[in-house]
Parts: sequence; C-alpha cells; structure tokens
Amino acid sequence: MAERRPDDDSPRIRTGRVGRTAGVGGMVAGQGLRWAGTRIANLTRGEERSQQATDERVASVAVQVAKQLGEMKGAAMKIGQVLSTVELPGLSEEGQAEFRAALAKLRDDAPKFGFDDIRKVVEEDLGRPIGTAFAGFETEAFAAASIGQVHRATTHEGEAVAVKVQYPGVAEAVEIDLRNLHLILRLVKRMAPGLDVKAVGGEIRERISEELDYELEAQNHRALERAFDGHPFAVVPKVLTRLSGRRVLTTEYLEGERFEAVKEMDEATRDRYGEIVFRFFFDRERTLMVLGDPHPGNYLLLADGRVGFLDFGMVRRLPFEHFDRERALGRAISGRDAVCVHELMSELGYLPDPDEFAPEDLLDQVYTGARWLFEPGFRRLSPEYARELIEVSSSPRSPHYEAMKRQTMPPASLLMRRQEGLIFMTLAELRAGADWARIAAEYFAAEPPSTDLGRAEKEFWDSIG
Repeated sequence: MAERRPDDDSPRIRTGRVGRTAGVGGMVAGQGLRWAGTRIANLTRGEERSQQATDERVASVAVQVAKQLGEMKGAAMKIGQVLSTVELPGLSEEGQAEFRAALAKLRDDAPKFGFDDIRKVVEEDLGRPIGTAFAGFETEAFAAASIGQVHRATTHEGEAVAVKVQYPGVAEAVEIDLRNLHLILRLVKRMAPGLDVKAVGGEIRERISEELDYELEAQNHRALERAFDGHPFAVVPKVLTRLSGRRVLTTEYLEGERFEAVKEMDEATRDRYGEIVFRFFFDRERTLMVLGDPHPGNYLLLADGRVGFLDFGMVRRLPFEHFDRERALGRAISGRDAVCVHELMSELGYLPDPDEFAPEDLLDQVYTGARWLFEPGFRRLSPEYARELIEVSSSPRSPHYEAMKRQTMPPASLLMRRQEGLIFMTLAELRAGADWARIAAEYFAAEPPSTDLGRAEKEFWDSIG
C-alpha cells in the first residue's frame, strides 16, 4: 500500500519486492486453502447447494483479488482494471457484479503525489527546470490514474496544456507486480477454468509494459491525431513532443463536459454523444488500433458538440489478418451463419478443441451475448438491459455456461472484447439510444451510413482517401 513520510502528505508506492510479493502470496495461499475446503464440502452437498457454495467462494476470491490489487497500486491496479472486463463464467450474476464493482473502485483509489515529487520527475525527464519548460504549472493534479496523474500547465507561447506525469517509483513496482502476475492468474483460473491464463498473462505484461513508456504512448497518440485531424465530430488533442519524454506526456488541453454531466442532459444530446463514442472506438480499420481503456473519464463533450478523446496508453495494434477475421466473424454472427461462426472462432483461437462445440449452439451463445450489436431496430440501452444481457450470456444460469468454461480468449482479441464491454456498459449507463446493429454493420460489413453522423464521417474519410 502507499507509504508516507512523517513530514509529507504525499503517498509512496511500495517498491520492495518482499513487501509486494508477500501480499499477493498470502492472498493466494489463504484463498487456496478455503477453495480446497469448499470442494471437499461440496462432495456431500446437492447440486444446487454445491453451486451456491462455489459461487460464494468465487465471489470471495474476486473481492480479495480486487482489495489486494487496490492496496498495491501501480501495475497491480492496472491488472485489476484489465481483469474487470474478462468474462468469468465461474461467477453467478451477483458474483460477477460484485467482482466488477470491487475492481471498478481501483480507478477511483489512485494516489495523488505532492508537487515536489512531480516536479522532480518533470525536471529529470525534460532535462531542465520546470519554470524553463513551462510558463505556468498548477501544483494540484486535476486527474489521477493507476500509474500517473495529470496537471494543467501553460506553455511559454500561451497554450493551455495537460501534462501527464508518471508516479515516482511506479516503474519499479510494475516490474515486481508483473513477476507476481502468475500468482494472481492462478486464482483467476479457478473463477474461469477455460481461460488461457498463460496467453492472457502475456498480453497483460506486454500492454502494461508499453503503457509505462509515455514515448510509445505519444506515438500511438500522434497516429490517432493524424488520422482524425479535421474529423467532423471526434477530436484527438495534439501532442507537444518538445515537452514530452518517457515519463512525461504533454498534450493540448481540452475543456468540456464530463460523463456525469452528460448523463443528465436531454435524450437527443445523449444519443448523439453515445453514437460518437461508439463510432470512434469501433472504427478500427483506419488505424488497426484497439484502444483498451475507453472508460468515460477519457472523453469530453466539447462546446461545439464534438467529443474529445484522451489517454491512449493501453493500445494494441492488430495484424490485418486478425482484424479481418474478427470483422468476418461479426458478419457471420449478424447473418446467423453457424458453420462460418464456428470456423472463424476456431481460426481465431476461441475454441481449444473445435469438435467439442456444436455450430448452432455456438452461434446462439455469441449472438445472445452481444445481441445489442446484432438485433436490428432502435434500442435505448439501460443498466437494467445490461444486467439482463450479462445474466443470459455469462452467469451459471446461462444454457451455454458449461461450453463457455471450455473456451478461451485469444490474446489479440482481449483488448477488443474489453473495449466492447466497456463501451456497452458506458452506453447503458448513459441510456443512449440508436439502431446499434445498423451502425455496427457499417464497420464489420461495409454497409452504407445509417445516420447523419455516419454520412458526415463517410464524407470525411472519402475526402482524404
């Protein structure tokens, strides 16, 4: 957990390997013993009581994982944020909700460091005094995340900027956390027996290691900035390379309404905002980039009606062949082609043993679990609808529960599924309405634009070739 010096209120990220490893090791050992006890007791229980006891144990593991990761900060928190959107078929609907709620708190519990610590990082990274680099620099952070915090500043040219600064000591803590990742995934495996934890672990290691490198994030950011330059409704702020480094990233400052404010606006505004968010994240063909952290704190409703998008640290660049197969899978699901769905899911790596899965059952599973993307017609999303979809798609009461336990997640698709899940939950909380299936078909089936925003977007892309 964060440590404090006696004369300073600033948090400290614990970087000693023994301390960080002990917490995870103790949690794994303790839950392992309790899990063994539950399995032994289940031998004398009926099927219903056995499932209930297993659900209770899984929920307990989930909450303990979230609690331990939250105390450790650094990569441990980021690991938790990634896991929060991995489907865990071993949980009941209530257990799944409890697990996600506990992990969702990790983002809110990020530490904020004092200005002296932040100034040291900025000056070391930029190689000059902070007053030389910036005309003004606010001492209080206005945003914080798992590995860094953001300050407002002003350049000597008078431009308002946002400066993201990595927490002191977080790189060392991340290195230790990634070594301990196998311990955490050992517990996750019990919650989702079909999950390929080795592949998921490799993906998490790669993405988090990249996220620590703000120079790499700046490259991703600039690629999106170039792609969306002049876009009719999506804004990516520019990167100021001369004021950025490996632990400092400076971008244009965007002023706009946060998600909580947008939620209180009228339906027409919410619907337009929701469609823009959907289109920005689902339009992957232009960059072959999946943005893995699309939570609502990373976009703003600007005064002119456009939406500004922020934070491109967790990104996966997809091989075109994988992207094209995923797009073909979307077409097959929408077209209810069971044989093609089975074939593509096998090729993509979702089915360890394809012969175990009947094509019609598989189609029913994936269509039902994401029907908001495939059922045509206007639909106003809601938290109630989201809970219903989670219930029918991933709880033990799902008719596909046993089959899902034998499936896995290909690493190249992990962030894609995370992205889609977070967007769905965000739009449901927003209570946004649209014919989501028709909009989605524009991206995976090259269907013509179905809305005014879609037509404006197509005109823009056509104009730049």
